[in-house]
Order: sequence, then structure tokens, then C-alpha cells
Amino acid sequence: MNVKDHGLGVQELSRDFRPPGLLRNPHIQSILASLKVRRPLVYRQAQALLKNSESHVLDCGDGVRLQGSYSGRRNVDRGLAVLIHGWEGSADSLYILSAGSYLYDRGFDIFRLNLRDHGPTHHLNRDIFHACRIDEVVGAVKAIQERFQPERLFLGGFSLGGNFALRVAVRAPKAGIRLNRTAAVSPVLNPCRTMDVLESGWRVYHNYFMHKWRNSLHRKRRVFSDLTDLKHLTDYPTLRRMTDYFAPIYSGFSDGDAYLNGYAITGNVLADLSAPAHILTSLDDPVIPACDLSDLARPTCLSVEVTRYGGHCGFFTDYRLRSLADPWMEKVFSQSGRFSSLMSGQYTSV
Repeated sequence: MNVKDHGLGVQELSRDFRPPGLLRNPHIQSILASLKVRRPLVYRQAQALLKNSESHVLDCGDGVRLQGSYSGRRNVDRGLAVLIHGWEGSADSLYILSAGSYLYDRGFDIFRLNLRDHGPTHHLNRDIFHACRIDEVVGAVKAIQERFQPERLFLGGFSLGGNFALRVAVRAPKAGIRLNRTAAVSPVLNPCRTMDVLESGWRVYHNYFMHKWRNSLHRKRRVFSDLTDLKHLTDYPTLRRMTDYFAPIYSGFSDGDAYLNGYAITGNVLADLSAPAHILTSLDDPVIPACDLSDLARPTCLSVEVTRYGGHCGFFTDYRLRSLADPWMEKVFSQSGRFSSLMSGQYTSV
């Protein structure tokens, strides 16, 4: 089967990535990405990364502070990779630690960035997180560049973090960020459609994000008790209704759909990419519909790779729970050419 048969116009790599048995189930792939049963294995693999991690608070401009963890190498310098987690994840999410330790063990410096109100950072800024706060993430990457002065700077993200990474990449030249390459795994493409999927699909995903978002807002209110609008969060039983309530109050958009469209990367949003950027996603992603790939702008520096299997941020190759996303990201950051394809080993354009 070829992705072009689906009208997506991108290269399919399913012939090269065929996980065994149960790992072809998209829900198993997706749930394993964050499932706590992986924690002992991932933490064991990430010992060197974590042992050499230092916490840094970044001045991102306009009084905004974001926090993250830096792990520097002393003898090998392949560049600095900034990694961004997904919605309601953190710099210590398992997929971030897995990718970060894989890259670190192969010579990269790593900065694992927490988005606003993610991880233990609710106290750093009074205003609450929303996904259209792109300027502060651009400011964070600029601050990382200025603080560590890497010869080569890379940006990687997962899910909403992949969406942020690509939007930062578009803005990097104007901000004075010397970004060499960007890698986005299962990035959010069209948030309105993703919301529809979460509302109408398997409730496990909806309830997971609902629980995580509510807990985050509870923590925010414990720190900033004067945020009285947060006390109404339990009045709204679905993600869409919560979004419709909070968007006008906290995001500056008129309604939920306007807010969701505010961080879409479909349409012409990626048209001005100037440095190589790469997307890895799957046809069977149960959260990010692959049909939205057809609505991406196609600058010559954007490479899109699609697998038949992999779920959302999973891409597990075997029952040892090794993720294809880790070596894919390492190869992307190691390329000197413009396009890369991990499985075929050939340069391809979209």
C-alpha cells in the first residue's frame, strides 16, 4: 500500500517498519509511549542523562520564565538538541527520556524543556498555559542558544511538542536562532480535527487528557488562588466544553474553535520554513488524523515520512519496547543533506 493512494502525497515507509503481532495495534503503540510499565527500563537507559542533568530557568522575554534540564557532554560535541514534550507531559515524560538518552549516549548535548505549567513549573508564571503561546517557546530556544552557545542546534518534539517545534522553526531566522534541523514525531496538525477525534473516538484518550488537564489547573489554582475562573472547571464534562469556556478568558480568542485554529500547522503555516525540518507520523495514529497531511504546505526543506503502523508517538519495533522514533531523530540530526529517510536510507523529498 502507498500513501499516495490516500491522497496524502507523501512517501510511505510501511514496508520497512513492520512491528510484530500486538504491536501493530495502534492503541497498544500509543498507550505504551507513556505507560508506567516502561519506567524502570527507560530510567535505566537514561541513567547517564539524568546523572548529568542540571536545572535551568530561562528568561523568555516579557517576564516569562520557563524551566528545563540540561545534560552536557564534555568530550564529544555533536550539537545541542532541545526536546519538547506533548500536552500535559513534561521534560521527564518517558518518550522524552527515551529519545534524550539515546541522543545523549551518541554524543549530543540535551536540553529537555518544560512548557509553561508542565512538570513542576506552575509557580513560574501567573497566566495559565495555552498552545498559542509560541513566542515564549521561541524565547526559550533563543535563551538556550545564548546560554550554551552550541555550534549546532537541533529541535525535536513529540505530539503538541512537535507542533511547537515546527512553529519555532518557522520563526527561528527572524528571532536570530541558528537552527540546523527540526524533527517532529506525531505532531498535532489540525487541532480542531484532533478535538473531534478525542470527543468521538475511544474515550480512553479523552479521559486521559481530561484528567491531566484538570489536575494541572487544580495545581495552578493552589499556587495562584486569585484565579477564580478556574473554580468552574468541574462544571464542564468534556474537553471541547472546557476549551470553549477557557479560550475566551485565557487565550484571547473569541471561542474554542478560533483558539484551536490558532495553533494549527496546516494551510500555509509551514510555507516559510528555511532550515531542514522532518516529520515522522503514522497512518494509524488514533489521535492525529493522517488525512490532514494533505493540507500541509510543502516547502522544499520539509520531509514527511509516514509509517503504516506506530500509533501516536509509539513506533515500537519489538517487545523490548525500543522505539523507532529515537534512532530516526538521531539520524535526522546527523544528516548533512537536505532530506532523509531512515528506513530506506535514501534522500527523498515531498
